[in-house]
Amino acid sequence: MSVKAISLFSGGLDSMLAVKLLQDQGIVVEGLTFTTPFFDARKAEAAAARIRIPLRIEDITTEHLRMMKAPRYGFGKHMNPCIDCHTLMLHLAGRIMDETAADFIFTGEVLGQRPMSQTRQSLHIVARNSGYGEYVLRPLSARLLPESRPEREGKVDRQRLLALQGRGRKTQMEMAGAYGIKHYPPPAGGCLLTDPIFSRRLKDLFERHPDPDRRDMELLKHGRHFRIAAAAKAIVGRNEKDNLALQSLIRENDAVLKMADFPGPLVLIPGGGSEEEVREAARLCVLYSDAPKDAEAAVQVTSSGRPYVMAVRSADPVEASQRILR
Repeated sequence: MSVKAISLFSGGLDSMLAVKLLQDQGIVVEGLTFTTPFFDARKAEAAAARIRIPLRIEDITTEHLRMMKAPRYGFGKHMNPCIDCHTLMLHLAGRIMDETAADFIFTGEVLGQRPMSQTRQSLHIVARNSGYGEYVLRPLSARLLPESRPEREGKVDRQRLLALQGRGRKTQMEMAGAYGIKHYPPPAGGCLLTDPIFSRRLKDLFERHPDPDRRDMELLKHGRHFRIAAAAKAIVGRNEKDNLALQSLIRENDAVLKMADFPGPLVLIPGGGSEEEVREAARLCVLYSDAPKDAEAAVQVTSSGRPYVMAVRSADPVEASQRILR
């Protein structure tokens, strides 16, 4: 009977090589990748197609947001709770392993490649806290780590696994050549939670809205964000792409502004705002438009379902820069 394994598949070179190592032992592999507002499956989809493995894609937004509210091991340099995130992913992968009668889970992690989330202790904590610790195999560093259950049971030949560690990638690149893998993405990247600007916006959102939803997260990806009041934020489109993205995310109770007579941005106050807050957003709309900055300009406003026109002068660039969530 064939041995089956679930690959926690990021689409990076290491995850592709881990798949190849186990396929060399005749193990049947299915890829598994997750999506949230902070990362998607595009890299994994491209890589899975390249090495010809089936890929299962699961949206884990609800579970991930719940974890983000109070990560047990805290955040990294920005808003990235890497240890808790990896734990969650392994736990969910373990449940799928149970559902599909697979034999174990494996990842492309390399001991010591990342200073926080891939230390010996971190790898142990993640596997243990997932609830599936003895079923977790890391083929690229397996011979440097404690023996896993599939190795003990003879489902995987430990001697045919590797003992890689550290941040160097020479061995992996040589292996890629031997396997005929010519195209692979650069290491890391792809998670918005490691981006400093996105992280500051997310932190600001969490501080003011303890129960944000997916739309709130999607808005963080677009435009310039200005804190115009303790409970109000204006989002100003930077270009046509931003304007279209913001347009697609509008809800009925939002305040929406755009220039009446000049090219300019779409401006959004999520959840609407007071008359003064709408005026502040209108001044930002003028600032980032083609309207003259030394005279009043007309701004079209829709607020509380009511359309009207407001005449305002441009916001002061220096004052505006002090409010932007960089």
